[in-house]
Amino acid sequence: MDYRCVTFKTTSVAFFVAALWTTATLHAAKESPKTVSISPEKVADYIHAILEADRTFYTAHIVDRLQQKGIVASTEHWEQDNTLPLPAQFLQHSGRLVAESGRGIRYRLIGFSPIYQRNAPATEFERTALDMLKREPDRPVTGIVSSGKKQYFQAIYADRAVSSACITCHNSHPLSPKQDFQLNDVMGGIAITIPLE
Repeated sequence: MDYRCVTFKTTSVAFFVAALWTTATLHAAKESPKTVSISPEKVADYIHAILEADRTFYTAHIVDRLQQKGIVASTEHWEQDNTLPLPAQFLQHSGRLVAESGRGIRYRLIGFSPIYQRNAPATEFERTALDMLKREPDRPVTGIVSSGKKQYFQAIYADRAVSSACITCHNSHPLSPKQDFQLNDVMGGIAITIPLE
C-alpha cells in the first residue's frame, strides 16, 4: 500500500469531518434558541398567582372547612394553642422561609391599618403603592427600589379579605386600628420584591 495514498485518504477524511463539524456548528448556531428573558413584571405576576392560589386554597379548604366542622380552629397564637395558623400567618411564615433561602426574593403583607407595626409599609414606595391600591385595587403598583448598592423590582398587589377568618381576626383584635372590615375589602397589599442582579 502506498503511504502517500493512506496519508491523503486520512487527511481527506479529517478535512471532511472538520468541514462537516463546522457546517453543523454553524447550522446549530442558527437553529439554537435565543436567550429567553422574562420581565420582572411577569415574574412578580407568576409569584403572586401562586401565593394567591395557595392562600385561597389554605383558607377555603383547610381553615374554613375544619373550623366549620368543629375539628380545629385557626388562631393568632397557633403554636401555643395547638391550632392552625391564620391565613395571613401562613403567607407571612412562607415568606420568611423564602427569604431565608438566600435567593433574594421576598414577599410580605403590608396593611393600611396593620395590627402590628411590622406589617406597616416600610418605605415611601410602599406607602404610595397602598394609597394607589385604594383607588385601583385591580392593578399592581410596580417600581425599582434600592437597598444599599442593590436594586430590586417591587410589585405590590391588593390584598383582599378572602374569608371570614380575615375579617373576624381584624375586627375583633384589641390592637386593630380598624374593626369594620367586610368580606372582599382591600385590607392592604402583598409586596413582592425580586433582585435585579
